[in-house]
Amino acid sequence: MKNAKEISERKKAFRTTVDGTVVNRVYVPANLEGFKEEDIGLPGEYPFTRHIMPTGYRGRLWTMRQYAGFGTVEETNERYKYLHQQGQTGFSVAFHLPTQEGYDSDHPLATGEVGKCGVAIDSLQDMEQLWAGIPLAEVSTSMTINATAPIILAMYIAAAEKQGADKGNLSGTVQNDILKEYIARNTYIFGPTASMRLVTDTCSYCAQNMPRWNSISISGYHMREAGATAAQEAGFTIANGIAYVQAMIDKGMEVDAFAPRFSFFFAAYTNLLEEVAKFRALRRMWAKIMKGRFGAQNPRSMTLRYHAQTDGFTLTEQQPLNNTVRVTLQALAAVLGSCQSLHTCSFDEALALPSEPAVQIALRTQQIIAHESGVADTVDPLGGSYYIEWLTNQIENEAMRYINEIDKMGGILRAIEAGYIQKQIANSAYHYQRAVDSGEQVVVGVNKFATEDEPEPETLEIDTEIEKKQIERLKKLKQKRDNQKVNEVLSRVRDVVRSDQNIIPVLIEAVKVYATIGEISDALRDVFGEYREPSLL
Repeated sequence: MKNAKEISERKKAFRTTVDGTVVNRVYVPANLEGFKEEDIGLPGEYPFTRHIMPTGYRGRLWTMRQYAGFGTVEETNERYKYLHQQGQTGFSVAFHLPTQEGYDSDHPLATGEVGKCGVAIDSLQDMEQLWAGIPLAEVSTSMTINATAPIILAMYIAAAEKQGADKGNLSGTVQNDILKEYIARNTYIFGPTASMRLVTDTCSYCAQNMPRWNSISISGYHMREAGATAAQEAGFTIANGIAYVQAMIDKGMEVDAFAPRFSFFFAAYTNLLEEVAKFRALRRMWAKIMKGRFGAQNPRSMTLRYHAQTDGFTLTEQQPLNNTVRVTLQALAAVLGSCQSLHTCSFDEALALPSEPAVQIALRTQQIIAHESGVADTVDPLGGSYYIEWLTNQIENEAMRYINEIDKMGGILRAIEAGYIQKQIANSAYHYQRAVDSGEQVVVGVNKFATEDEPEPETLEIDTEIEKKQIERLKKLKQKRDNQKVNEVLSRVRDVVRSDQNIIPVLIEAVKVYATIGEISDALRDVFGEYREPSLL
């Protein structure tokens, strides 16, 4: 039998990611020096490394969401009904860029963007039509919206009340994570201080009035998409979470009054075992921080509940059907990592908005994992693996190193202002792309196993007439509503913003008289101004 030194290997050093930790050939108990059984514990018990629930998926499967929104509200409504018929158990709304940035569809900056990357929501009229025939009291809805999150939440509440629902019974999530916008997405409107006011107003309102609603989804996904490593995604997301918890405490709220409804959103990458370890490390970190740093007493305040989405960044235009395999691996990582909710990307997303057949395959991927693979039969099936436990420790330690560095800088806002986080992610993205360009990082069908002739699948096309129809709809709304009431309530919005009152009640008033998202955002701009990113060079 050959000695280990005589066995050739494909590489001198394997890495979990291009910038990541060097991986040994084999792992043994000695690799877990200082290992403590209590750091793993049992599912449903502190520090929740294995799962936040003792029964895992044996008690309840994860919520299967498909992120969808495009064109008109009628088209998106049809897609939602189709997905519901196919077995989807929760809705996830994609809003077009103008809605995300507080512009109506008739604004000059909205030209060419209407209905392209999400659904156009200009007013309560659109929100009502989006959910026509779907009882909001009976479904769970996740809304990916940040700078305008308070306005969109107000519209959702108003639409539900028009259906006869009590807001206290509504179930779902509003993303509402503005800090990662300054780091990775850049769809902010106002400066950090003003934005944090809107975040905490939303969180406190939900804590007091909507006990089943997640008032924030603290998001690492977009940082991972921008090039962050697994440890960076974990560290920077938890650092943002720390800032939100502290801001709520500074607002005068007890930690256990709001923290149980804080949720998270992470990417599920193709490196399956690294992702499983990342999710396990994240749960343990959050539990320790909430208990030790903030003195939380309620176990629900310590449990990191998260939605995962397979990583769109990894999907390729070349050989797009390969993306089905990538998405399957990523979805499996999220499930083995014990997610509470999951979206699977469609294989054609590198080409266009997802087509209906591609969306069905993406949903079927989750259903096959849930009902045929057997991985949901036991909780944390990879727990106890020498490699998984070692890698969980490594990611936790590296992520905590970033958090400690941010603390030394004075917190996440100071770190963002200094460009520290942005530079760390940019460096990781640069090294990854260099590795792809050199062939060190293999991307099947792109820099290895490529083919010249590839058939192009049919893709979804957004009709250019949609923009004209949406603008005409908005024009008719403004003609038939009571514009005097609109102006009066917009004036009250400005007054509330200048005070220390919670802004959500007056926003509900505003949307109910059909003030538009652009008009309400402009009222906020009148008081807050607009943020311009400083140069980091």
